[in-house]
Order: sequence, then structure tokens, then C-alpha cells
Amino acid sequence: MIRDQKALDQLLDTLARFVGERLIPLEAQVAHDEAVPDAIVDEMRGLGLFGLSIPEAYGGLELTMEEECLAVLVLGRTSAAFRGVFGTNVGIGSQGLLVDGTEEQKRRYLPKLATGEIIGSFALTEPDAGSDAGSLKTTAKRDGNGYVINGTKRFITNAPRADLFTLFARTNPCEPGAKGVSAFLVAAPTPGLRLGPIDRKMGQAGTVTSDVILEDCRVPADALLGGKEGLGFKTAMKVLDRGRLHIAAACTGTAERLIADALSYATTRQQFGKPIAEHQLVQAMLADCRTEAFAARCMVLETARAKDEGKDVATDASCCKYFASEMVGRVADRALQIHGGNGYMAAYAVERFYRDVRLYRIYEGTSQIQQLVIARNMIRGIAP
Repeated sequence: MIRDQKALDQLLDTLARFVGERLIPLEAQVAHDEAVPDAIVDEMRGLGLFGLSIPEAYGGLELTMEEECLAVLVLGRTSAAFRGVFGTNVGIGSQGLLVDGTEEQKRRYLPKLATGEIIGSFALTEPDAGSDAGSLKTTAKRDGNGYVINGTKRFITNAPRADLFTLFARTNPCEPGAKGVSAFLVAAPTPGLRLGPIDRKMGQAGTVTSDVILEDCRVPADALLGGKEGLGFKTAMKVLDRGRLHIAAACTGTAERLIADALSYATTRQQFGKPIAEHQLVQAMLADCRTEAFAARCMVLETARAKDEGKDVATDASCCKYFASEMVGRVADRALQIHGGNGYMAAYAVERFYRDVRLYRIYEGTSQIQQLVIARNMIRGIAP
């Protein structure tokens, strides 16, 4: 749902200029330094990027799902490291708090998340609990007027930058699976909370992740998200649809960037006496890329509109994330192939994007988890 087309067009135009003039020229530097410059982060704050999805009442832009996806389609046309800076504040770092937090918790944290004064992080995954989030082993034991948390979280996005963790722990060891899991708002620094070394990854350099290690980490009782135990897994599930659509939009934006780069290269690179774009097999690859990216864009925007209308989009959001994350991998592969040997060289952006996009098929639910969600929902829909 688009509320004010003129205002949205102005925002998208501003974001496009920011991406083209400020971010794209810095992509190689960010990959080399594995860090986004502080000046760029300050500009992101000024543009309101940290609060895209946070309600205006708490200082955010309160974009609808469709508006957010349109913005992310633009932001996806550059390195994932840039979106990674504010992405957790827009998504899983704030949405759990927004949907299930107490009013006091919202007032305390959401305005600072919206401005980027604090960085949020979502600490769910563990060494032995990824896709099977209900098997997590981190514990939170009630002790007097608070909780003592012990455990290790793994691959936590923005952990090295984070000021606030939405952290999941088992509060009821007698309750197996997801029912015994609660969510906590844990500020950094807190005694007993420390970070592991920053992860060295295959791609997405500049997007920082690390372990979060909790050793007798004491938090007050009011750190319990929503003030109720046992709701943690339900909270996590509530924010999945928005997160999956956000990632699908990012994948699609990146695919569109790759297509633009491949087309530019194909129309200037000469082989056999003419631009390679005039060779039919190269045209076939370009056409396949364009078709799949267009399909993903349509899927994402249609599902976003349905979500804005209050419809249940759990299955379609999984379809979007599954298709778009797989699609951008195929587009990156074709784009690299079109570049030939140059595509394998770090001097060309396609080499970096080829590595970066591989992660999209894993986080926010692997492709295989999306397949299970889609199929199980289909079967459930016809069950008597």
C-alpha cells in the first residue's frame, strides 16, 4: 500500500542518488577495509534509514510493507554491507519489540533504534540450533528480581556494533521445543556478555557478525520481552513474514544491479568483430536474467500489498524469499559468465556480488526451510 505517491517518489529518488553517488563508489573500499565509513553511517541516520519500518510515534518513517520493499529494491543495488548497517534496526532488531514489547519497552528503545542512536541485533542462532530454533540450549534462570543467562549465540549480525540484543533463551527447561523459549532485551555492554572474534566470511565483507557469549549474564526482570515467559518463539515467528519480504526485495534489487552491469559490459565488450551483446547465446543469458528478476519483483510487491491489506502471507512470503534468493544466485552466475575471465577478477563488481549473494539462500530461513514451510502450508490448507 502506497500512502503518498509524491512523498514516496521523493524518498526513492533520494535513495537512488545516495546509492549511485555515495555508496557504489565506496564498494571496493568497504570490501577491502571490511567496514562502512562512519561518515556514511551518519548520512544513513540523516536519511532515516534506521527507522524505515518503525512507527512515526516512535520517530520512524513507518513505511508500509510495499513502501519498504520499494525502498529496499533501490538499496539492494549496492553492496550488502551498507544495508547490513541499518537492516537489523529496520527488521528483526526492532520488529519483535514492536509486536510484543510492553509500552514501556517500546518507549525506551524504539526512538533510539529509529534514529540509529542504538543498533539492534537479533540473537537466536546457536552452534547447535539454526533451522531448528526450538532446540536452542541457552538458558535464562530466574534469580531474585532478574534472570541469569548462559549460552552461546552464533553468526549474530551486527553483534560487534550492537547496543541492544533481542536474545532468545530457554526459561522453562521442563518444556521441550519452542514453548519453553523466551525473548529478552539485553543491552550491551552488560556484565557477563562478551563477543567472539569477528567472523571471516566468504562474502558480504563489511557486514559484521560474531558469536555472543553469555556467562552468568544477569538482566533485570523487565528485560523479558513483553513481560511474559514462553512467548519468544512466537515473537520470532511473527516477524518472519516482514523479514523474508525485505530480504527478497534486497535480492531482487541486487539482481537488477547485476543485470545493468552485465548489459553495460556486453554492449561494450567486443568479440568476433562485434559487441558480445549481439551474440545470441549472450542475449539468452540476459533475457533469462531479466525475466527472473521481473518475476521476483512482481512476487515481492504483490505479496507486500497483500500483507498491508492484513492478509495471511506466510506461504507467499516464503515463496518470495525462496525464489528471489535462488534467482539472484542464478543471475550472478550468468552475469559473471557474460563478463568472461574479467568476471573472475576482483576489479569487477560481479566477482564480489557472486560471493555476496550466496548467503541469501541461507539466512532468514534456508531455501530448504522455505520449501518445507510452503509445502506444509499447502497440505494444511486442504486438510479436513
